[in-house]
Amino acid sequence: MSYHTVLSHDDRCNEHLHARCEDCFGLCCVALPFAASADFALNKNGGTPCPNLQSDFRCGIHQDLRQKGFKGCTVYECFGTGQKVSQVTFQGKDWRNNIELANEMFNVFPIMQQLHEMLWYLTEALSLKATASIHTVLRQAIDQTEKLTLLSPGELTQLDVPAHRAEVNTLLLKTSELVRANSRPKHKTTRGTDLIGAKLRKADFIGADLRDANLSGADLTGSIFLTQAQINAAKGDTETKLPPSLTYPIHWGVQKKRKTQKSSS
Repeated sequence: MSYHTVLSHDDRCNEHLHARCEDCFGLCCVALPFAASADFALNKNGGTPCPNLQSDFRCGIHQDLRQKGFKGCTVYECFGTGQKVSQVTFQGKDWRNNIELANEMFNVFPIMQQLHEMLWYLTEALSLKATASIHTVLRQAIDQTEKLTLLSPGELTQLDVPAHRAEVNTLLLKTSELVRANSRPKHKTTRGTDLIGAKLRKADFIGADLRDANLSGADLTGSIFLTQAQINAAKGDTETKLPPSLTYPIHWGVQKKRKTQKSSS
């Protein structure tokens, strides 16, 4: 599917909002800064390549990130931003062979990431039956946001992202109200929360910090606004049930179960 085409309402899905690292120039490993902490083994400034980034834009310790002290990398989700910026915004020109584009590419990356994150939430909101009364405005918001992602690098750096996010947040809040109508939240989802065996249908996870939250045995299939990054940051087991758009993190050790679920569906 061409990124230059705004998706029709009938074809809309969130596949283009999942990271495809093979089509990216390692942008999250360069553009973003991080500080030495429990999540990262060292300090790195924005615009400086991570020492683990190889010449082919792949991570040299991808299979051992947690063991090497880079847990933060395993819980990051770009929502498909990397391939969009690499292949569409900059038309396949990488920052190593086009030094004059490097800084602009690194500046555009976090802006595009915010737009793609908004698209993720809006697309999910549109998929819900409970939001039927606002489907028209949700479609309009998705179309508007997708068009913004196709702006030139210069236009993107001048974009008023907070203003657009405020408009989107209004729709997301309305979505949450519609989904949770006549129900009261039973669980507080914050860092380190014990959610073992919890039934989380209609739970709204937008902005929730699930780092080290225990989701063992929890049923998240009916929750809303849950992202892969949040799941990657949490703990779970073979009894944890996820929405179909998300996958089990490697450190949960339940890939076999995930494969069985797919083959039986």
